[in-house]
Amino acid sequence: MRILLLGEYSRLHNTLKEGLLALGHEVIIAASGDGFKQYPVDYSIEAKWSHTKLVNIFRQIIFSITKFDIGKIETGIRFYLLLPKLKGFDIVQLINESPITTLKSWELLLLKKIIQNNNKLFLLSTGVDYLNVNYWFNHKEEKSILKPLFENPSLQKEYQYILEYQTKQHKKIHDFIYQNCQGIIATDVDYLVPLKGNPKFLGLIPNPINYAKLNYQELTIENKIVIFLGINQWSYYQKGIRYFEKALEIIQEKYKDNVEIIVVKNIPYSDYINLYNKAHILLDQMHGHDQGYNALEAMAKGKVVFTNASSEFEKYYDLDKKIAIHAEPNVYYLVAQLSFLIENPKELIAMSKRARDFIEGEHDYLKIAENYLKTWGI
Repeated sequence: MRILLLGEYSRLHNTLKEGLLALGHEVIIAASGDGFKQYPVDYSIEAKWSHTKLVNIFRQIIFSITKFDIGKIETGIRFYLLLPKLKGFDIVQLINESPITTLKSWELLLLKKIIQNNNKLFLLSTGVDYLNVNYWFNHKEEKSILKPLFENPSLQKEYQYILEYQTKQHKKIHDFIYQNCQGIIATDVDYLVPLKGNPKFLGLIPNPINYAKLNYQELTIENKIVIFLGINQWSYYQKGIRYFEKALEIIQEKYKDNVEIIVVKNIPYSDYINLYNKAHILLDQMHGHDQGYNALEAMAKGKVVFTNASSEFEKYYDLDKKIAIHAEPNVYYLVAQLSFLIENPKELIAMSKRARDFIEGEHDYLKIAENYLKTWGI
């Protein structure tokens, strides 16, 4: 079967591709690579010309005045030029409702072309889309990446790219995709409730992890416990990074002779995945129920991760022991959890083993690929 995966923001589609190839299918990824993360793609739609030094100066000036990014025009043109190569696929899967990330009117036009030239269309619910954002706005009391905005409306600028999913222009895209797709697949527990009762919902398929590529090393603590924090400035508030930073300040002072803290910012995925190799603890995110891709890969390596791992998540997977630390937007809670692990290294080592076992049991990329094929009707 020929399968086209549109968009990539986490390595989900890359790992799914690895599983599908192993099962004998032809797979193509068309995406931008997601900015500085530079995820591998087969057909790139990255706005390279708009990011050259000279052009980028004018691009930034225009954006600061009008909030319009000319890079979106280049992305749309690059995708349009690729259309002759994006025909005849049995399955097309969208990473979200705006996988091309061009102008809204162009996005709709280009997605119409994709549907006209291919067979079945499926949509992933794995981040921001119309249904999720709409649900979170109507249930502000629940955990979501919008929680910081609800508590502090002055952060609206930081959430602009998410708020676009509530505009009339995007609603047209959502309606078109919804009417023409064969179904919507959730990738973790956070997206179950917004899709509950939706006739297009096909169920939850966990994120695929190729753990054979992620060497597990049993944690050893010879001197200091190493804590790693990787910061993406564009999701700083959504992931609760400010709470981690404040907690680390206290931990550094409290255990200055017993810990080493590593903080990095906006680095390519290929560098990021290796920079935390010597870490014992990785600080990922909060404001949700289930782990994202960074957390899962770190867990596969045997790191103890502070991330989304709520009671709802534990109930879904029927867990009786912690495989990660559920992070909360509370500095003193985070300090207490970190302090416990620093002072109880045996629990740190035990949780590391449980994390790897969980990934092998629930996120095996070959089993996940088979699940996708079954859900797609192949």
